[in-house]
Amino acid sequence: MPFVQGHAGSPFHPDNTAMTVPLPPAGSEEPIGYDPTAVEAKWRARWTERGTNATDLNGARPFYQLMMFPYPSAEGLHIGNLYAFTGNDIHGRYQRLQGHTVLEPLGYDAFGIHSENFALKIGVHPMELIPRNVANFRRQLDRAGLMVDWRRAVDTTDPAYYKWTQWVFLKLYERGLAYKKNAAVNWCPSCKTVLANEQVVNGACERCHTVVEQRALEQWFFRITEYAERLLRNLDWIDWSESTRMAQRNWLGRSEGAELRFRVLDPLTDAGSAGVMVSQEITSGSTVINVFTTRPDTIFGATYLVLAPEHPAVEQVTTPDQRPTVEAYREAARKQDLVSRQVNKEKTGVFTGAYAVNPATGEMIPVWTADYVLMGYGTGAIMAVPGHDERDFEFAQAFNLPIVRVVAAPDDDASTPLAAAYTDDADGRLVNSGHFDGVAVPDAKRQVTEWLTQRGAAKPVTTFRLRDWCVSRQRYWGPPIPIIYCDACGTVPVPEKDLPVVLPNVPDYKPDDSGVSPLARHEAFYHVPCPRCGRTARRETDVSDTFLDSAWYFLRYPSVPNDAVPFDAETTKRWLPVSTYIGGNEHAVLHLLYARFINMVMFDAGLVPTEEPFVKFRAHGMIIRDGAKMSKSRGNVVNPDAYMDQWGADTVRTYLMFIGPFEEGGDFRDQSISGVRRFLDRLWASVRDAKGTGEPDGEVMRKLHQTIRKVGNDIPALSYNTAIAAMMEYMNALRRGERVPHVAEVTPLVPLVAPFAPHIAEELWEMLGGAGSVFDAGWPAVDEALAREDALELVVQVNGRTRGKVSVPRDVTQDAAFAAVQGDAALAKFLTGAPKKVIFVPGRLLNIVL
Repeated sequence: MPFVQGHAGSPFHPDNTAMTVPLPPAGSEEPIGYDPTAVEAKWRARWTERGTNATDLNGARPFYQLMMFPYPSAEGLHIGNLYAFTGNDIHGRYQRLQGHTVLEPLGYDAFGIHSENFALKIGVHPMELIPRNVANFRRQLDRAGLMVDWRRAVDTTDPAYYKWTQWVFLKLYERGLAYKKNAAVNWCPSCKTVLANEQVVNGACERCHTVVEQRALEQWFFRITEYAERLLRNLDWIDWSESTRMAQRNWLGRSEGAELRFRVLDPLTDAGSAGVMVSQEITSGSTVINVFTTRPDTIFGATYLVLAPEHPAVEQVTTPDQRPTVEAYREAARKQDLVSRQVNKEKTGVFTGAYAVNPATGEMIPVWTADYVLMGYGTGAIMAVPGHDERDFEFAQAFNLPIVRVVAAPDDDASTPLAAAYTDDADGRLVNSGHFDGVAVPDAKRQVTEWLTQRGAAKPVTTFRLRDWCVSRQRYWGPPIPIIYCDACGTVPVPEKDLPVVLPNVPDYKPDDSGVSPLARHEAFYHVPCPRCGRTARRETDVSDTFLDSAWYFLRYPSVPNDAVPFDAETTKRWLPVSTYIGGNEHAVLHLLYARFINMVMFDAGLVPTEEPFVKFRAHGMIIRDGAKMSKSRGNVVNPDAYMDQWGADTVRTYLMFIGPFEEGGDFRDQSISGVRRFLDRLWASVRDAKGTGEPDGEVMRKLHQTIRKVGNDIPALSYNTAIAAMMEYMNALRRGERVPHVAEVTPLVPLVAPFAPHIAEELWEMLGGAGSVFDAGWPAVDEALAREDALELVVQVNGRTRGKVSVPRDVTQDAAFAAVQGDAALAKFLTGAPKKVIFVPGRLLNIVL
């Protein structure tokens, strides 16, 4: 039978239309049994010797198959890594069988706090520990049979790599996208470093579980917020898992609304008391609090303002008699982490003593400060509408503040009491809102904004939840940020010719509680000549976030080992964007968002060919064991080495893909793996015993072509478990009654199995006389005519109600179909009278109306 999409020179290339099924070489020694240890060792050596996995970057039909590179832990490769890498490898191998030139690189994400903390724990310097871990990972990855071109491996701790990570930082600095500012951050007193919000769980550090506090530190940031609209817009068309796109949309958090201006009353010139109307005019000397809201229609119900404790206006508006109480509250808020402040249900706050003017009503409303308002979102100030916001309602109840209904449901009116905040207001209309009474909420948002804008008290605004990316880390194990501070020249970027800024081997790298990096204690590193004036200057001692290392690594792979540039222009144009990216959904937000951002910056600089780096992204599922999440404490962690020792890598690979849908994960159960091994044993025996005389069985060949079609559809859809099930089902048909298969029945099965079990596939291909690697032989072509079933299942309905199915010839007529129903006892019992009408849909349905 013909094979398709093979490489030129292969006996199964489509140009070779006269191809015949290969037979084992005459006189060859008959193999006795399947020994995975010997087979896998042989083919690992053969692949290295022949350069089978080395990618020709000038080859036809480039396909960039990328998997998320691992953090090389001291424990070695875990089964979750192997699950992800195998799923990626299967897709890459399938694309090669389709005739693509596939680049499937891999490397090591080896910088970061995990490595540093473990090094501190065991007393081994990370510069000694990490190379050891990397070597162990490489051994395990080799054994797994991945189609990786190791000539293009990267290691983020290698100066040859992080030289270009520093170059990326400088590119953003040149474009005005990197800046330094004093900011409130989450600080772990134990890890002694800044934590992202995602690294704080229930107020504690996710790594060491120490209670996190808030600090103000000078930090480097990237202006990712300038790209928020583009990052959001492109989610509409990129081919990614919907769950991943939704996670990014939520993280970006686009909100349309208005920025409202509230004038703070001057106690010396403004008279009145809360609830009394005063002048709304904003003059040049007025103190103004700007508030962002998505619900400008509810401004008539704003009965107080709340400022975040960090808001600079708190200091400005607090009255002398309230200052001690306010300062004590602000100090307490500073000790809380930002995440806990968002999730803490107990409402606390302090009145500043100040009042502002509601620009819609003219009434005086009190100004409070409370920790449930964050400086990092919107303007750091809110107008509180307790009648229509749950948090504001709880706060108003706690502090006896006015609650006014300004939106009513269709069955309510302005006087309907509020037992809780009314938020289900899609069908609501405004009440107690002056001349806007009766206006539907969607229309009121626009009309109120326009009205306030005309009065100089508002402007339409779009805002995002996304904050700028803090890239500073006060640790040792990371790429030094390439900035120098000179008293004469100010902030000076390290010239490109002086990169990399090499991380020195510092014996005392333990962080302290000062918030200053350990590199500041290393005199030879810290003091350097200024690149501009030559005077003694100081290096930046923070290192960059490990997310920066992984935000551009996919650009580097194709250009390794070219050290003259981070990514060669022509090579990048040919190989980018990434064709398919597979990774964990735990990186759905940060890594993928940062990678998209960095790629967009490089695109704007004219350095990469496309705005988006990944054409297609799919998130894999998670492996559990015997119904429970794997953990050391449970003692249920799967050691891949032990299972590959016992069963062989091909069995482990195939079993991992068989236990559940790849994008959902599955349950690893020891007793089930033997079934996959039996399948490979039967495949081995089928090839070994196959006969070349006589003709193949017609029904078996029909099943074969149905299987080729099924597996060929399932692999690109990552439906690996159903593809394996289809091959197992075919094996049952092939060996039914322990029949001896014909070589034509078994030969096409080998390339079908090859992406899952590459070692045994190569060995069987050689046994069958195939030339070269099975992965250059091409994918078997489907004979659709042969795959077509002669019979089909017809749905039978009686009076529109489904009663069952009947097997009929594919070309059955209406009369013949009705006769088949009459002849089926299980269906005939429903024919209790003469048919008035018969509705026949060929190939699908027979509906008998009695």
